[in-house]
Amino acid sequence: MTPTLFGRWQTRLLLLATVGVLVSLPFAMGLIGPGPNSVYFLILTYVAIFGLGWDVLYNYLQKFRWDRDWPAAYQLFAGIWEFIFVYCGVKLFGFLPIPIPKEELPPQIFLLHYSIVWLGVFISSQSLMRIIFPRWRFRGGEWL
Repeated sequence: MTPTLFGRWQTRLLLLATVGVLVSLPFAMGLIGPGPNSVYFLILTYVAIFGLGWDVLYNYLQKFRWDRDWPAAYQLFAGIWEFIFVYCGVKLFGFLPIPIPKEELPPQIFLLHYSIVWLGVFISSQSLMRIIFPRWRFRGGEWL
């Protein structure tokens, strides 16, 4: 079944709050990248907040497809677009505030963090969600 907008929101928030936080922990503790810093959780929060808005657009665009489906390739393009938006907001233009100067966050670490979070969330949505919540797909992506 095609995910509903509410199902998209629930799934996005659940996966970012679990998988996203677990993946961000090594970055926040300083095991990956420069010293310990909570900026990675703030980036994760921006991805979640703006993602809720993007999901409205994705849900609208999905209605124009003949099967009303959103294939994995489109999810990849959406992830790239969301990365560009958050990267420009945090690093390039600085309209998204972070607790450190934007120059102190290396672009490679930002890309690595976002990529690992995105990959973890994508793999979890394609596998773990179907195992933990077997009826998740049949309820339009809603797990509550």
